Amino acid sequence: MKRGKKYLEAAKLIERGNLYDKAEAIALVKKAAVAKFDETIEAHIRTGCDGRHADQQIRGAVVLPHGTGKTVRILVFAKGAKADEALAAGADYVGAEELIPKIQNEGWFEFDVVVATPDMMGVVGRLGRVLGPKGLMPNPKAGTVTMDVTKAVNDIKAGKIEYRLDKTNIIHVPVGKASFTEEQLADNFQTLIDAINKAKPAAVKGQYLKSVTLTSTMGPGVKINPAKL
Repeated sequence: MKRGKKYLEAAKLIERGNLYDKAEAIALVKKAAVAKFDETIEAHIRTGCDGRHADQQIRGAVVLPHGTGKTVRILVFAKGAKADEALAAGADYVGAEELIPKIQNEGWFEFDVVVATPDMMGVVGRLGRVLGPKGLMPNPKAGTVTMDVTKAVNDIKAGKIEYRLDKTNIIHVPVGKASFTEEQLADNFQTLIDAINKAKPAAVKGQYLKSVTLTSTMGPGVKINPAKL
């Protein structure tokens, strides 16, 4: 893969094969984020889980203390008083059955997170084929299937992120923007790591956090020593 001049310059800052401590890694990732836009800083965490086993699945959500730096658009599936509540809480879109053809047939995806009240899951289930692959399906574990739509919307707007294993047993999540201070990024990152450590399935034997890498959208990855987390 051909890399640009900026990437190669940034990559020189990082010693290949070195495992950095958290503070050093965050400083390096910030320094290596040289794109003209405010890059997202992401954590990529390779776990010792085997997601093919139900008892080794990891899925949950955590509110980052300093948010993600991204404006999140929320769609809430609710009716009646719950729909009014969602709008009052600041949901961007609220609806019910009438949204199905819009999403299914017109390919409308002007939202980043979907929340639903439990009674609407029958309706939302019909969208499983389109929402599932995009990781947009509401889920009780992530707090996106709930009667407390006000809390769900407030948490998401405040910087709630969802984490889950992908097919290769890696968790990919944003922890902020390159414009954040090192302290803000460190707070967000530690909050995420604490949540993932807490979510460790009992069935996992051996090393749980195999590798932890921080990277910016366009920059090189910086590996953190998982033993120190």
